[in-house]
Amino acid sequence: MQNAVSRNMVESLAIPTFRVGYTITTNALDALYKKIKSKGVTMTALLAKATTLALAKHPVVNSSCRDGKSFTYNSSINIVVALAIDGGLITPVLQDADKVDLYSLSRKWKELVDKARAKQLQPHEYTTGTFTLSNLGMFGVDRFDAILPPGTGAIMAVGASQPALVGTKDGRIGMKNQMQVNVTADHRVIYGADLASFLQTLALIIEDPKDLTL
Repeated sequence: MQNAVSRNMVESLAIPTFRVGYTITTNALDALYKKIKSKGVTMTALLAKATTLALAKHPVVNSSCRDGKSFTYNSSINIVVALAIDGGLITPVLQDADKVDLYSLSRKWKELVDKARAKQLQPHEYTTGTFTLSNLGMFGVDRFDAILPPGTGAIMAVGASQPALVGTKDGRIGMKNQMQVNVTADHRVIYGADLASFLQTLALIIEDPKDLTL
C-alpha cells in the first residue's frame, strides 16, 4: 500500500495544480445532521451528497486529464472519500453518487468502510473515482491543502466546523459555525473561475440543505 501511495504522490508532482479556498457557514447543515444522525446518516455522506449536487451543476470540475493530451468529461459522478486505515490510506468510491438518495449513500459508505478495514475492497471500489473528498475536520483541523490524485481533476479538503464571530451587512455581529474548504485542481482542464463557481454553488447547498434529503 505504501508503495502505491508513494508512486501516486510522485506522479502528482507532474500535474500543474492550483488551489482555491472558501468559507462556508454550516449552521443549517449541523442542524440537519443532528436531526437525521439517528437514521444512520454520517457527516461524510452529507458532505458527499452536497458535493455531488454541486458537481452536477459544474461538470467541468468532475472532469480529468489523464495523460496531458486527452480530456474526459465524466458522465458518472463517483465521489472518492479518503479513508485512513491501519498501515496507510485507502480511497473507497461512492459510485454514481448523484443517482442515490442520502440514506442509501450513508449505507453504502458504511459498507465501504467495513470492507476497507477488512481489506476486502474490490479494485472497482477504489479506482473509479472522479472527484475526491478529504475530511480532516473530525480531528479538529481547521484548514489544509490536499494533493491531487493522478487521474482526477480536483480534490476538496474539508476542515472542522467552528464557531466564529461574523459581521452582517447591516453592521451587526453574530456567532455562526463556519468551515474552510480548499480545492486543489488540475489547471490543464479546470480554471479558477470554474472552481469559484463550483464553491459558490456548494456553499448555497450547504447553507440551505433542504435538497440533500430529497
